[in-house]
Amino acid sequence: MKDLFGKALLDFYNGNAPENIITSTNISGEDILPLEYLFRSYAEMPKIEQQALELAKGRILDVGCGAGSHSLYLQEKNLKIKAIDVSKGAIKVCKKRGLLNAKLLSLLDEKETYDTIFLLMNGTGIFQTLQDVPKYLKHLKSLLNENGQILIDSSDIKYMYEDEDGGFWQDLNSGYYGELDYFLSYKDEEEKPMKWLYLDFKTLVIACATVGLQCEKIIEGEHFDYLAKLHV
Repeated sequence: MKDLFGKALLDFYNGNAPENIITSTNISGEDILPLEYLFRSYAEMPKIEQQALELAKGRILDVGCGAGSHSLYLQEKNLKIKAIDVSKGAIKVCKKRGLLNAKLLSLLDEKETYDTIFLLMNGTGIFQTLQDVPKYLKHLKSLLNENGQILIDSSDIKYMYEDEDGGFWQDLNSGYYGELDYFLSYKDEEEKPMKWLYLDFKTLVIACATVGLQCEKIIEGEHFDYLAKLHV
């Protein structure tokens, strides 16, 4: 990976002629991701994220922390938090912003245990494919302390396959409809394409049950999105 995401965050933080990130998928056209959105305050966050942060307890892990906005809010509340990301640039920005415990680390390489684990901003995305969901859920379960919780959000994107008449046009031979190819570009440079997973709530419940986790819906968002709490 070229870490264009991290480069964009660093450019924005350092005032180095930042531009918006451009994203797209195999089923949607180009979309703009404003960099300032990644540095948002608690008041600027969607209700789903606010609700998740209010449920934080104990020792906390923020998976895919990005620019660190969620972790910084919790740190200001004097909560003990560790933030991890696979983007070098993102971790540099987190540290520059004052985050005390930010590590360059993938979720599957994490070994410590926690009372609360966050996976926000479509947290199921890092699972990549439906087939890999049990592997990630088993690992997340292994990181939970007694009475611990995993707070994760996603969206049911089935609506993206509906035509004007309400028909469902996806090729049923192409696999689960939430598995997308995700593309990102920054300053006319393209990142290596990646897999990204949107998981509908019912499918998440079934996947959790197969690994011994309970799954409950905490809140629904305004556009087919939801926040779920997973626990033993």
